[in-house]
Amino acid sequence: MIEDWDDLGLQEECGVVGVYAPGREAASLTYFAMYSLQHRGQESAGIVTSDGQRSYVHKGMGLVSQIFNDRNMDELHGHIAIGHNRYSTAGSSELRNCSPFLIETVYGPLAVAHNGNLTNAAALRNTLLERGVGLAATTDSEVITQILAAHSETWAKGHPPGLDRWERRLYSLLKVAEGAYALTILTRDALYAVRDANGLRPLCLGRMDDGGWVVASESCALMTIGAEYVREIEPGEMVRIDESGLKSTQVNTPKKRALCIFEYVYFARPDSIYEGQVVHEVRQKLGRQLAREAKIDADIVIPVPDSAIPAAIGYSMESGIPYTEGLTKNRYIGRTFISPDDQLRKSSVRLKYNALSANLAGKKVVVIDDSIVRGNTSRQLVQLLRDGGASEIHMLVSSPPVRHPCFMGIDMATYNQLIAHKYDIEEIRELIGADSIYYLSLEGMERAVKETVEGQHRPTGHCNACFSGNYPIPVPEWVGEEDRSKFIALEMAV
Repeated sequence: MIEDWDDLGLQEECGVVGVYAPGREAASLTYFAMYSLQHRGQESAGIVTSDGQRSYVHKGMGLVSQIFNDRNMDELHGHIAIGHNRYSTAGSSELRNCSPFLIETVYGPLAVAHNGNLTNAAALRNTLLERGVGLAATTDSEVITQILAAHSETWAKGHPPGLDRWERRLYSLLKVAEGAYALTILTRDALYAVRDANGLRPLCLGRMDDGGWVVASESCALMTIGAEYVREIEPGEMVRIDESGLKSTQVNTPKKRALCIFEYVYFARPDSIYEGQVVHEVRQKLGRQLAREAKIDADIVIPVPDSAIPAAIGYSMESGIPYTEGLTKNRYIGRTFISPDDQLRKSSVRLKYNALSANLAGKKVVVIDDSIVRGNTSRQLVQLLRDGGASEIHMLVSSPPVRHPCFMGIDMATYNQLIAHKYDIEEIRELIGADSIYYLSLEGMERAVKETVEGQHRPTGHCNACFSGNYPIPVPEWVGEEDRSKFIALEMAV
């Protein structure tokens, strides 16, 4: 894992998994599902299981493959499991913040895995502290766990009849929690899954041939363990899975569907399915739309590996400019625990990429990237391509300029970090050293993402706040645009 390498791209908060597999060891299924979600978080990982009597847990800092082995997996007994890959956007990178959070209650074990950010975590945290609940970590995932454990009947007023003990508590949580959350919850004898009312963070449902069930942040996790994709967990929906089967309760009616559009642009694995469409196909559409908007006289089109590859293919197909590779990527540099020294840090892109001079020499090059957030990577990539012999470098981005921070679970914390907030397009071009730079329009991005969904007559809606500044939910008020540190301090104060 690389710490504080801001120029190596965005980070998403987490990936979550839940497995209910009667007659099988759920930990093994959860491990492989988490392995397929490793791109969603490389900071820490954990698994909690239940055999109907006791709970078992193992978690630690690092990658899934570094944390789990045959010995500790053999100790994770039970047919119910939840798993979590973490990258911190709320709470520091420490062992105490590793998830899932597991506590014992009078009704047995309770464990929670969370993807997202609660925008009212500070208020909920203070409520717990005032009630005498001790908190050991600095993450809103612990707040969620303790709210469920320290349930107050006053929070549960108006819940529908027929809910079990934990459903009533989850109902209460969904009524008071604000922000983005996709949760998997384990109790002694059941698995639960819930999603925030706007559907900001993704969560889907799958079924195994032997009658087991799986929930996960992305459908690629289902395919990895041989589960069939069934559907998405709906915004505001609560699902319970136990020996009696699956039960769904719609707790909150979505006021506005707002799946994070950055899932399509960057975060999701290309083989995952959102809203009935494969992410890879959407990224190709983004590239095609970019080619319609930005016509360049060039010899070759190259991607910034890996997430921009589909968009570059789409741009090439629409423009007729040949697609090739101009950069090779060291896919293991992001997996080291050894931090580089200052000199290596300054040239961090050269640790991750090499230029293919044979393809670049004397060529006018269109470089497709999926996003430019801070600009450090783009500047170094342009220089790397020039050193590789490119005669012209045209940087094209398959998303609009990122001008606003995210409060819903993505590592875009401050206005001051965002190059497109501080500079106009021409200034950005000068800063990164490209011959030209073009961004996909907001309208073009939305058209490419929505086209297939609306053609299927599915309900849709996306959060594009990092591009537009139009947040789908209330966000914290902070003193100045230049710094979010006070917000972090308020949210995480013990």
